[in-house]
Amino acid sequence: MTKKSDVRVRRVYEEVNDDDGLRVLVDRIWPRGVTKAKAALDEWCKDVAPSTRLRKWYGHDPAKFSEFTRRYSVELKQVKRGRALEHLRQMADDRRLTLLTGTKDPEISEAAVLARILNR
Repeated sequence: MTKKSDVRVRRVYEEVNDDDGLRVLVDRIWPRGVTKAKAALDEWCKDVAPSTRLRKWYGHDPAKFSEFTRRYSVELKQVKRGRALEHLRQMADDRRLTLLTGTKDPEISEAAVLARILNR
């Protein structure tokens, strides 16, 4: 029997919680106004982030989230992103993993898509 992963999504701008587990930033671009110390990251996994083209097309428009999810899922099958996704899967294997993003609405971000995939 396999243990279900415990992957959460939070904004990198929020205060660190004791129960965050491993904290991984999954944005390609470093969030504005956040120091490395304040981010308190265990890792910055930018290789798993969506392509610049997809990110700009999406623009965090809630009406496009479903299509963004579909397109991003296709991108995650590319070798470099696939390896990064597998790395996140391994990190979440035996401990809580908190995926961090700088977006205003993390529920419609790449971090949310990744968490759904990893929590399956």
